[in-house]
Amino acid sequence: MSRERANIRRMTGYQYGEQPTDPNVVKLNTNENPYPPSPRVAAALSGFDANALRRYPNATAAPFRHLAAQRFDLAPEQVLATNGGDEALRLAITTFVDPGAALAIATPGYSLYETLGALHDCSIAAVPMQGDWRLPDDFAARANAAGARLAVITNPHAPSGAFVDVATLAGLARALNGVLLIDEAYVDFVDPALGHDTAALTREFDNVLLLRTLSKGYALAGLRFGFLLGAASLIEPMATKARDSYNTDALSQALAVAAFADEAWAQDNWQRVRAERRRLGTALAGLGFDVLPSQANFLLAEPPAEDAAAIYLALKERGVLVRYLGAAGAAAEGAGEDGTQQAKTAAERLRRALRVTVGAPAENDALLAALAEVLGCR
Repeated sequence: MSRERANIRRMTGYQYGEQPTDPNVVKLNTNENPYPPSPRVAAALSGFDANALRRYPNATAAPFRHLAAQRFDLAPEQVLATNGGDEALRLAITTFVDPGAALAIATPGYSLYETLGALHDCSIAAVPMQGDWRLPDDFAARANAAGARLAVITNPHAPSGAFVDVATLAGLARALNGVLLIDEAYVDFVDPALGHDTAALTREFDNVLLLRTLSKGYALAGLRFGFLLGAASLIEPMATKARDSYNTDALSQALAVAAFADEAWAQDNWQRVRAERRRLGTALAGLGFDVLPSQANFLLAEPPAEDAAAIYLALKERGVLVRYLGAAGAAAEGAGEDGTQQAKTAAERLRRALRVTVGAPAENDALLAALAEVLGCR
């Protein structure tokens, strides 16, 4: 006899990227940072007093929250430390969306949004991206029409790498009746020449949450440490009611502080990723791929008249992992069948594409060599 709740029985769990056990595999499928974290992280780890683990950690991660507040010119009460960005998403949905009510998302996108919504028994108000991967102009109107208490967008967008400027985000916040959560997991890789700074939105609007993570920009995907920025009125119920007690442990807090404090090291890594992003994009285009402009640490590339799934498998046989998101594209097209050609085009493009994490130079060279071999065999 099945004993789980009906919505749990119906849902599909999140499908994470492959985690190879062979250390020789070139792993470009899960958008990790190709460069190591700050040396201060290793120093904090080696100097950590194991005796401290017999006591509970700082309940609110106060040292990190104060550091982040100072960085973004906010009050500590406007910062919430979380067990990765995924817990931040779960907290926002739990706190602001009634079971059965609507959660608005842009599709195709990060599939965990739908998974967490199903877990909370939300209805999903899926708003299809346009064919050029822009948010539709009526995103806020459609979210409001669905009665969405929370709308989530990823910026830079995953899996396309497309980018929404601050003025557009402010317009969304102004138009939405509910909370706007901007998932900025990849924001550290945005070209600094764009002058992109969203922290001011949390001071101007009382319905904006910014999600940040140390997984990508600070090369700490294995640590699971993220945080939310927003008006104190949004942060308080999550921090004092919905959050797990001691949700971030003592060791992760210490290492997060060490990494976040060394912004110069992180910025140097971001610049190296941006340089490789340009080089890799140019090289993929030279092989005939249609490469979307990206402000993230990955590229979405459509192969030249080839089956993306077949190329993915051929690369895997050669020890190179990239991400094929064809199933997500099919799901997005199904969710967006509202008669708009733009929606169908975005989903179709995803089915024809590969998402490639920007690796270190040697990793990118290995990918390009394998691709040249695969395409030359066809």
